[in-house]
Amino acid sequence: MRSIRHLTPRYIVNRTIEKLYRRTHPGIAWLTPDANDILDSCLCKEDRGIEFGSGNSTVWFAKRVAFLDSVEHQANWYEKIAQMLDEARLDNVRYHLHARDADDNPDASGYVRIADSFALGSLDFALVDGIYRAHCVRAVIDKLKPGGLLIIDNVNLYLPCESMAPNSVPVDGKPVTPVWQEVYDVIHLWRTIWTSNGVSDTAIFIKPCTE
Repeated sequence: MRSIRHLTPRYIVNRTIEKLYRRTHPGIAWLTPDANDILDSCLCKEDRGIEFGSGNSTVWFAKRVAFLDSVEHQANWYEKIAQMLDEARLDNVRYHLHARDADDNPDASGYVRIADSFALGSLDFALVDGIYRAHCVRAVIDKLKPGGLLIIDNVNLYLPCESMAPNSVPVDGKPVTPVWQEVYDVIHLWRTIWTSNGVSDTAIFIKPCTE
């Protein structure tokens, strides 16, 4: 993995811009600005999706789609986001709390296995932005509809790319774990919209209508 010092002039500028963006968009999902704009334009009121890792995105998605499942592993954060949902009077979110697996076995974790509750090809989108990311992606791929969106935040830390964000996997590198490699073997030929703010990257992978 390429190591880039965080305190370079380029990074300082990008980080300042990112902080300003979040300050001036307090309710926005914590993704790149370009990813937020794309999702805002293509999500439909009839859509159903799941997010692994809750936050501002939970409220943001819930205001734009028919139904959202959200999975969180930190109890304190879960309570905070649950309060935000209550204050926003959003009742279209099924919110799940699953701590890390005691044996740190992602495939046995209730967090990952939430994906098992969905039928094949039943989801319009999935955001992966929490723990066990590679395992969550692997578990949810078959649940996406043809044309469905797989959104991976901080994707530059896990898959080969041309990003200049710190600690990105170089374009001639390999996925960081065998599970990420397994995932990459499936999704690397999908149509992809890769966005970056110079601090982190968000990629939107579009599931083919035929495979």
